[in-house]
Amino acid sequence: MEPFIGQIQPFAFNFAPKGWVMCNGQLMAISQNAALFSLLGTMYGGNGTTNFQLPNLQSRVPVHTGIGSTGTQYVQGSTGGTENVTLTLSQLPMHNHTFMGASTLGNKQQPTPGGALATPNKSGNPGDNYYASASSALTALNPSSVLNVGGGGNHTNIQPYLVINWCIATTGIYPSRN
Repeated sequence: MEPFIGQIQPFAFNFAPKGWVMCNGQLMAISQNAALFSLLGTMYGGNGTTNFQLPNLQSRVPVHTGIGSTGTQYVQGSTGGTENVTLTLSQLPMHNHTFMGASTLGNKQQPTPGGALATPNKSGNPGDNYYASASSALTALNPSSVLNVGGGGNHTNIQPYLVINWCIATTGIYPSRN
């Protein structure tokens, strides 16, 4: 079956078949691809006088034009999203981490599942500023033992993927509007 000029299709092999070009955002000469330019124009880039740009579907997910379920309007040729995100504290949900302790000496190599940690044996220890002594009343942990941590670096934000090559037809049937 002959494709429409401008038809975009995924291929499972690592090359563009004859009459197709990879959708990797490259510039195309208008003089050599007049039919495709008449359909795409400069929607994806280019200067519109000597060249135009093909869509770039590298590391992208194609979506349909229109209004999405969240109310976002998607216009043909626009791009969005990001591959890497840096979370801020305001993006994390409120939560607590409960610290459990016991008044027994810390002499077990591995606590039992669901068991509490023990108070450290302070004899011979000149000072442990993270814990109160075993004989004192309950005391809050030293604030420096429960600081926010992290380097502020980003993490990848891409969905699961399977590598497929997207190609656009440069030859074929010119699509009619009716």
